[in-house]
Amino acid sequence: MSPAKIVIIGGGFSGVECARYLERHLGAEEAFIQLVTPDAGLLYLPLLPQVASGVLNPRSITVSLRRVLRRTEVVPGMAIGVHPDTRQVVVRGSAGTESALDYDHLVLVPGSITRVLDVPGLDEYGFGMKTLAEAMFLRDHVLQQLDIAAVRGGEEDDRERLNFVTIGAGYAGTETAAVLNKVTRAAARRYFPKLESGMVRWHLVTHGDRIMPELGQRLGEQAKRNLAERGIELITGASAKEVTAHGVQLTNGRFIPTRTVLWTAGVVPSPLAGHLGAATTKGRIVADAEFTVPGLDGVWACGDAAAVPDLTADAGTLCAPTAQHAMRQGRHLGRNLVAALRGGRPTPYRHQDLGMVVDLGGADAVARPLKIGLRGVPAQFVTRGYHLMALRTLVARARVAFDWTVHGLSGDDFLRIGYGDYTTHTIGGFEQTGCYLPAEEVPRTLKALCDSD
Repeated sequence: MSPAKIVIIGGGFSGVECARYLERHLGAEEAFIQLVTPDAGLLYLPLLPQVASGVLNPRSITVSLRRVLRRTEVVPGMAIGVHPDTRQVVVRGSAGTESALDYDHLVLVPGSITRVLDVPGLDEYGFGMKTLAEAMFLRDHVLQQLDIAAVRGGEEDDRERLNFVTIGAGYAGTETAAVLNKVTRAAARRYFPKLESGMVRWHLVTHGDRIMPELGQRLGEQAKRNLAERGIELITGASAKEVTAHGVQLTNGRFIPTRTVLWTAGVVPSPLAGHLGAATTKGRIVADAEFTVPGLDGVWACGDAAAVPDLTADAGTLCAPTAQHAMRQGRHLGRNLVAALRGGRPTPYRHQDLGMVVDLGGADAVARPLKIGLRGVPAQFVTRGYHLMALRTLVARARVAFDWTVHGLSGDDFLRIGYGDYTTHTIGGFEQTGCYLPAEEVPRTLKALCDSD
């Protein structure tokens, strides 16, 4: 018999862990594995804020897929359409050409994209924090505001440039605001004598009245105090109503003059979830505890794009879209797929949440490992230890540890690369959110591709 064709859509935590498991447990005669991803690297998303702050080098949190995958064929491109009836995937390569991949088993793990609401001006003036390019671009832009404000000296213009607003007080928003606030105040104090560190102001805006509620009441309040001590203003019960070139209008009526609006107000599953005709909940594909998609033979799903029941919690609870679950689900899906190919029985996924860690920069951190609340240096020790263990290769761990050590000894040079000197890019541009085909166009596109062969 010919090898089974397994196509994995997504080169994130779930996709890579699944591919690695399949490589180790299936022979070449049993399966031909393809992984479709726009980048040839695995990005460790939880450390993106530290790239934006300059603590870590961009290469340190990215692992080459060809370093960790030996037998899987990496297909560079975006999976922009899926047709489960013909068992084909439409892939658009980096050169813009499209092709069709056949599959016997489809592993749908495309992850999530930034949830961009219908806020006027957000597409044009908002910044995201979901890709390596966005993190590096944001750092460059923020430092550019200090450069310009230090030279021009116009009061109104300076106020706009030295006000920074983050919409969304989840992990990405809170960590990014905390570390970049630390960077900008230190830069103003040390290298921009015309600026006072008090002129630099960061605002963290959230719909609710708490930040990172998963941490619990006590640690959440501790994180609030840490932010307040650093001069970060927490604005609760509000969101962005309109974003302009010179400020952001909030839903509570307040207008904040600014040139920097960082949008981290949640994520949504990849649009591919709607192509299958399967049941969804809040955009996530409904999957069972074994990761199969009911009603679709040969289709598996896990990670951020899948609604997988959490068997360790109350009935009806879904696994949270976290890196912790994504990595473990990817391995478990690989195990179940091997069992299915060999006539065995898949087993349900069950994993107890190990807790959360939050790095607020310097010695400030809060963590809740195994429901034990920690803060300060002990929390920072646990936080960094967790990140090191979660990185996929020894090379990545060594690079991150080296960067932390060097930065701790030498500090930041506050160096700009120059990204902000060119045409700016939108959230949709960085994350390619507009490239997906409408579901009804997928059959026509596949037919055209087959006719052209």
